[in-house]
Amino acid sequence: MAGSVALMNLLDVTLVAFVAHGARVFDSAGGIVAWCRVNGIARATFYRHLARVREQGSWAPRSRRPRRSPGATPQRVVDAILVLRAALGPDNGAVSIHYHLGQDRTLTGMRIPSPATIHKILRRAGLVTAQPRKRPRSSWRRFSYARPRDCYQIDATIVALAGGAKVVVFEVLDDATRTLVATRAALTENAADAVAAIRAAFADFGVPAIVLSDNGMAFTAHRTNGGTSRFTRTVTEAGARLIHSSPYHPQTCGKVERHHRTFKDWLATHPTPATLEQLQARCDRYQHWYNTVRPHSVHNAPPFTAWQDTAELGGPQHLPLQQDASVCTRKVTPVGTIKCANTTISVGMPLAGEHLTVVRDGQHLTIYDPDGTAIGHLVIDPTKKHQGRLTPAA
Repeated sequence: MAGSVALMNLLDVTLVAFVAHGARVFDSAGGIVAWCRVNGIARATFYRHLARVREQGSWAPRSRRPRRSPGATPQRVVDAILVLRAALGPDNGAVSIHYHLGQDRTLTGMRIPSPATIHKILRRAGLVTAQPRKRPRSSWRRFSYARPRDCYQIDATIVALAGGAKVVVFEVLDDATRTLVATRAALTENAADAVAAIRAAFADFGVPAIVLSDNGMAFTAHRTNGGTSRFTRTVTEAGARLIHSSPYHPQTCGKVERHHRTFKDWLATHPTPATLEQLQARCDRYQHWYNTVRPHSVHNAPPFTAWQDTAELGGPQHLPLQQDASVCTRKVTPVGTIKCANTTISVGMPLAGEHLTVVRDGQHLTIYDPDGTAIGHLVIDPTKKHQGRLTPAA
């Protein structure tokens, strides 16, 4: 290939010298025929290039693009894609635009391009920033509950007001549908506002089977003050089961933590609120937009639409369903063991009589005490009937 390119470059330079500058490069014995034979260039190629140089003064490769492209995306649809990108904001990529194109009645009867094609159109328009080091979707391993209200995730994120003061926003997200079931602005990450946020979620969307939180003081104050935290009592008295995330838990709070970024991206496109009341008003507006307008890539529909389309809702009356893991409760025997996955696991005699929550992800088990605190984890050895003791949670 490199030799072929070099020959074409030689031919073009020679022809420009011959045509434009009158160089007598083909006056030797044999003329053009001999020159082509010596340099290994077909005469048809020589005369094709000669005609182009005489016409244009130089040789430049012409576009190979076909004169007609019947399968190309119509310009009307391309324009609609670019308008939607500007209207929806940079947080809305090809999947969101694909959803909204399907809702556009002015495009009825026209073929809506796939998200991949929409992404190419955005890239050609310079509206997509290349991220070659970004982790590919093919490497993702999704973990979620099967039904709405199987599990709510709660977490708080820091937001700055117009004057620079730092406040927080508690967000409660349904694990299965990503519906934002509550959002509450607060001065600090404290138990009272955490309780208010989870109560609002319970009142508006119902009580789930599980509430998942991190180990923040707003959710686990009993670890320093003694007794049971106010947040724990609120969750358990409603009938739900509280679980605190840990490094060994496959159901981390990753969904709600990722959602913080979506919320802050949206917030950045609006005037910065000056007071907590203004921030709460923004949160209420965002919650409605996120739940009912913005499609989520998991469902290709807004989260609350996915909630409404689900045939069955979860809740405290039964354990949550999962498509890629299992959750169960096991009572500890008087000798400090539980039975799970056709094997015996030692959890310690001090827990005798307690009902523990066991989350199984393949052969990996994580076990939680009644307060939702991780006791430990292990990987099951199928060749053994007795697995021995757990590895303590970090």
